[in-house]
Amino acid sequence: MTQMSLTALPRLLQLSSPMLPVGAFSYSQGLEYAIEARFVHDAASALAWIDDVLCSGVSRFEAPMVARMHTAWQQQDSAQALASNALFISSRETAELRAETLQMGFSLVRLLEQLDELPQAQIAILRAQQEVSFPCAFALAAAAWNIPPDAAVNAYLWSWLENQVSAAMKSVPLGQVAGQRILATLGRKLPALAETASGLDDDMLSNFSPMLAIVSSRHETQYSRLFRS
Repeated sequence: MTQMSLTALPRLLQLSSPMLPVGAFSYSQGLEYAIEARFVHDAASALAWIDDVLCSGVSRFEAPMVARMHTAWQQQDSAQALASNALFISSRETAELRAETLQMGFSLVRLLEQLDELPQAQIAILRAQQEVSFPCAFALAAAAWNIPPDAAVNAYLWSWLENQVSAAMKSVPLGQVAGQRILATLGRKLPALAETASGLDDDMLSNFSPMLAIVSSRHETQYSRLFRS
């Protein structure tokens, strides 16, 4: 991983913190229905499910998009950043997944507006858009805080992983130790996944996760729900 300054490290932790007020805790990205359908029912199946989604979709599409948008914002190429933003939004396969990234993106932009140290001209560009994905706003903040791209992608993947494990702990349910074991096991994969994501060409991008799309669609009509996706 690229060496990071001591001033950038706290900002990286801030971006990846569950305290970031974007509402991530209220989404499970279909995991809640996977539990309802008994695809996920214990620690081993939770680990397998989260691992599959991480490696087949999140690290091969979301993570590369974060890396690309980070580079674009760093180079002050707002047109490229917005093009990647539009591509990411169009990749969301269900209404809930689309609504999730737009709500979180909107909330993060609103937060960034109130942090005076960030480039308000770039934030104004996002504020003028009708739809802003969470990765786009996340990448802008990371670039503005001089967080290296590989560290930013690592933080994005960690935030996603931590939220999935938290959802599993609440819904399976899993104990604290089981949750920490999943984080430890899958957390070891993140540096390599982040490094690979940054170098993927267009023809290597993949958002092919059919079971995720199915459970996300089924979640929209699930009888009893704790989460919004």
